[in-house]
Amino acid sequence: MGVRFKATHVVLAMLCVMYFITYIDRVNIGTAASEIQKDLHLSNTQLGLVFSAFAYPYLLFQVIGGWVGDRFGPRQTLFWCGMIWAAATIMTGFVYSLPALFAARFALGFGEGATFPTATRAMQYWTPATSRGFAQGLTHAFARLGNAVTPPMVALLIVYFTWRGAFIALGLVSLVWGIAWVCYFRNEPREHGGITEAELATLPPRPTGERPRVPWGPLLRRMWPVTLTYFCYGWTLWLYLNWLPLFFKNSYNLDLKNSALFASGVFFAGVIGDSIGGLLSDGILKRTGNVRLARLSVTVLGFAGALASLFPILFVHDMTVVALCLSSGFFFAEITIGPMWSIPMDIAAKYSGTAAGIMNSGSALAAIVSPLVAGFVIDATGNWYLPFLMSMGLLALGGACAFLMRPELPFEAADRPVPLAGVVTAR
Repeated sequence: MGVRFKATHVVLAMLCVMYFITYIDRVNIGTAASEIQKDLHLSNTQLGLVFSAFAYPYLLFQVIGGWVGDRFGPRQTLFWCGMIWAAATIMTGFVYSLPALFAARFALGFGEGATFPTATRAMQYWTPATSRGFAQGLTHAFARLGNAVTPPMVALLIVYFTWRGAFIALGLVSLVWGIAWVCYFRNEPREHGGITEAELATLPPRPTGERPRVPWGPLLRRMWPVTLTYFCYGWTLWLYLNWLPLFFKNSYNLDLKNSALFASGVFFAGVIGDSIGGLLSDGILKRTGNVRLARLSVTVLGFAGALASLFPILFVHDMTVVALCLSSGFFFAEITIGPMWSIPMDIAAKYSGTAAGIMNSGSALAAIVSPLVAGFVIDATGNWYLPFLMSMGLLALGGACAFLMRPELPFEAADRPVPLAGVVTAR
């Protein structure tokens, strides 16, 4: 008798694969940067501009894409997103100028902009409410696994197929995922042929009637502290994703292979952090029923731990010590992911895709500013450590801003706070 996988587990696994692939396609540029820089004769400032190109449409389509996911459903939205980002990745392998490279990365951001908010919409009704932190932590752990395997994998592909061939091969993988998703997933769990009544009983109830109109003004007012907090996290994230391989290569005169291996080791710490953060937040929620405590305690711990971890690199420049500090910093930064991505679902269940898009626009804005500032600072000073000093300031700000978030107050009852089902609000 064959093994039968639960439909809810298969959907979560497919989302994990999507997060894995999307992060490979967005951070592969960091590993290939030294080869691209030589081939296209780019300065660090120009390279920073290329790094940021992804983020302009990515920022725009956080909110728009979240609304599209809410309006048309995750099935079609994620399929078309996959087709666009796959084509953009393949197109990168055919560029021969700075404008063309910028355009390819811009198109990638266009394709990936709606993915995470829409995935949150998919999880909203395919994941039990008490497992939201776990689901968000697990999917983002696969994103960080993508970060971790990208440097050595892309370095290997470059050796055998050049950097152009590497982008073409990775784009083809994305095409396969998009086709598999649209064939398997259904927006309504009840419409899926493989789901059981036992699984349906564990899932949140699906609202009936017409799709509600998004109350933009009130929702933006509720979500701005979450967005600001996530911007502070995003600043550090995008510094790591874009500049870490070049940091090791230029600070310690490593070749492409060794700099990729060091960067990969740092990113693996993030895989662990994502997994632990979601489990820890859900565990606190199940034990205490206190949404605010479950989300804020883990988030603040993450910001504080990341700040403390990065502090020694200002004084100690031994490569092993620096690598360990950067790994610890990325671990702590990533434990914030599970609780942070649960907050849009905690606050605004009916508009979780839109709310998640509003939050992730903070990281998308950081994806524009952080690489540009880092590239300019490195070119102006020649110091590869100064961008991390700036990141420490943003981590301190993020930890303070976290206390402004109110995940325990459901948005639908903003004028008359009531507890979420099965949990209590903070007193």
